[in-house]
Amino acid sequence: MLRHDLRRWLLPDLIAGLTLTAFLVPTGMGYATASGLPVAHGLYASIAALVAYFVCGPSRILVLGPDSALAPLVAAAVAAGPVAEAPARAAVLAILSGLLCLLAAVLRLGILTDLISKPVRIGYLNGIAITVIIGQLPTLLGMTPPDGRPRGLSFAGDVMAVADGVWHHRIDTASVALGGGCLAVILLLRMLSPRVPGVLIAVVGAAAAVAAMRAFGLATPAMVAKVPPGLPGLVLPAFDGAMIVAAAPVAAAIALVAAADTSVLSRAFPGPDGVPSPPNRELAALGCANLAAGMLQGFPVSSSSTRTPVVAAAGGRTQLAGLVAAGGVAAVISWAPDAVSTIPKAALAAVVIAACGALIDVAGVLALARIRPGECAVSTVCLAGVVAFGVLPGILLAVAVALADFIWRSWRPHDAVLGRVVGIKGYHDVARHPDARQVPGLVMFRWDSPLFFANAGMFRRRLLDVVAQSSTPTKRVIIAAEPMTDIDTTAAETLTQLTEELRARGIELGFAELKGPVKDRLRRYGIYDTLGAASFAPTLGRAVASYVKAYEIPWTD
Repeated sequence: MLRHDLRRWLLPDLIAGLTLTAFLVPTGMGYATASGLPVAHGLYASIAALVAYFVCGPSRILVLGPDSALAPLVAAAVAAGPVAEAPARAAVLAILSGLLCLLAAVLRLGILTDLISKPVRIGYLNGIAITVIIGQLPTLLGMTPPDGRPRGLSFAGDVMAVADGVWHHRIDTASVALGGGCLAVILLLRMLSPRVPGVLIAVVGAAAAVAAMRAFGLATPAMVAKVPPGLPGLVLPAFDGAMIVAAAPVAAAIALVAAADTSVLSRAFPGPDGVPSPPNRELAALGCANLAAGMLQGFPVSSSSTRTPVVAAAGGRTQLAGLVAAGGVAAVISWAPDAVSTIPKAALAAVVIAACGALIDVAGVLALARIRPGECAVSTVCLAGVVAFGVLPGILLAVAVALADFIWRSWRPHDAVLGRVVGIKGYHDVARHPDARQVPGLVMFRWDSPLFFANAGMFRRRLLDVVAQSSTPTKRVIIAAEPMTDIDTTAAETLTQLTEELRARGIELGFAELKGPVKDRLRRYGIYDTLGAASFAPTLGRAVASYVKAYEIPWTD
């Protein structure tokens, strides 16, 4: 029985962990390079994130580690100071973002990740993928930055660097051959056999090719720097107030992006019962992972949309797979650090480009364009903002555009005049049902939005237009208020004005199906007492019956 349980639970996690190790080593190093850091720090961050999430992560198979979504933010932050301070600045970023995630979890702010909508998420992931890919092209082509700085800090600068290098023939043939070959192998195996570790095969093949080139006396491409043997100790990086002030805005952006990605991915890979992990527990686990990464001389981490599916496809069942992978990466650093230095930089660039290519969601953009053009525009603005201005300004710009779009739609919401359709229960939009009958002298008007400062004036104008266009002289207006989830003070003032205007014309104003909390607000505003309790009907049917009885209107429902 015990042997059966071991085969059922332990063996799949061991296999998934070893498979993940083969993927983590090159991708961890690649994302470190993309972040402007020595490759060893990508391995340190991977180990710390996996162990910390094993201890306190709620998800069954979610994998945390260095990620392409954070690479441009980290790269921009570490480039702001001396090169020698880059690892320390990155570690401070990880610790600050971890503390912010923990604070958000304590304050139960996990719901704030919902502010990043699907169009914004698609846009910024597409923008990040394009930015990182362009930033890795100089390395893939063997172009050494003239100033020694990492690329990926400016999209326009990287495009110019690639164009200048191609124009002046500063391309290393060996790097192109090995990097292009690695990229082709990864993409081909991803299409033909996703379970095969294409990244490992490509990187090992590139290292073997370099060894063969050296044996034949051929020129070799630039290689990855040596990794210090052994695991680093847990240390608190040295920092001062100025560094914290400079890093705080970027750390907040990293925390927001990482929290949103983790929230989305945890819903995509729920637990065995199909229920996603609680968002605040995910926030706390993400905070712990970033604290551990910073103290192990790593850099900020997030959930990974490329490595989590690796564990799922390999049959991983629990976080033991991540712990096994952390042990595998630690073994590489401890016992075979020299093997890392046999990998060409172009191969790591190919790994990052392939991973980012998987993030580009063309189908999602086309679907938005087909079913919701406005949201497609928001996604496109986010993509353009990320590419042109960077990740944080791009996201803020897209969120602002999304909120503006929401306000625009709420400012001019759908409204309807309601009537009775033979054979259909209830009251319906007369524009959609031209044969609908309207009660003589009664206007039933539905406003499909909360009533607030931005649309209160529009509401008043539309209602008065409907009254003016009524086929019979209007005696009473009933607002079908079920969609009204709120009425603010500006809208209350407009309602008071509207009540007086209608009374001056001999028209009564009433509500039907108004929600209790909104009715309580009208009591505080004084509108409820002004209109009287009889003006508030629980249903449209009761409102119609009351009107018909009061004015003795011949009406058969």
